[in-house]
Amino acid sequence: MSVFALKCIALYLMVLDHIGFYFADYIPYGLYMFLRILGRGSYPLFLFCMTQGYRHTRSRKKYLLRLYLGSLFMTAFALFVDAVFPVEGFGYGFHNIFLSLFLVGILISTIETYQRDKKAGLIMAGCIFASQLLYVIAPWFLPALHYYSGDVRTGITPNLALNEYGFLFIVLGVSMYFLHDQKRTFSIIYLLFCIAQLSDEALNGEYPGFPIQWFMVLVLPLMLRYNGERGRSFKYFFYIFYPAHTFLLFYLANFVWG
Repeated sequence: MSVFALKCIALYLMVLDHIGFYFADYIPYGLYMFLRILGRGSYPLFLFCMTQGYRHTRSRKKYLLRLYLGSLFMTAFALFVDAVFPVEGFGYGFHNIFLSLFLVGILISTIETYQRDKKAGLIMAGCIFASQLLYVIAPWFLPALHYYSGDVRTGITPNLALNEYGFLFIVLGVSMYFLHDQKRTFSIIYLLFCIAQLSDEALNGEYPGFPIQWFMVLVLPLMLRYNGERGRSFKYFFYIFYPAHTFLLFYLANFVWG
């Protein structure tokens, strides 16, 4: 199974997940939960595809720049949508997978650089530390930042802890990269990760007593079927489709059905 095929599946699952997210008030609860469960596999698949693309890209700098610019755009786009199309409740929401993928790439490059050149790797780690520190102290120098949520601020100054699904999934993405040729090791780590998600969400999750994030285990067989091929390329399609489909679903749910 190629990266292209895996991305198509991830896109399909993402759309189903976001249909459930935006239309929660208009569909039966059972259907809502079913869509959300299916959607749990989307983000891990995107992580997996990103690590494979990052391994084979001709220019990692351009790859990371595209992701960071995508993060900036999604941050600005979310502010724009909430300002121009105000609604009660959660609103448009925070959608910024580009930020998470950017952080995965940064950590991978830092680790690999350290393996080749200890001094250069430590400098990169220091830059990551400076970025985390800047996120914390920036409101002291720019008081206006106090009026913006952490989701907005991390879209500009990437924060390892504050991103879609959090730091543990960033670590999962890094492990996907370094274990690309160790399927058995990756499989057991992924399974243990899913078990940990089950336990954590049962105690602290959005649906107490009925954890759903661990259903990401269902896409593990798809990852293991990856054949090392890129398949067809649609490099910029996702950058357009991601904000377009979230806005369309948001608009339909709040201004057509709502």
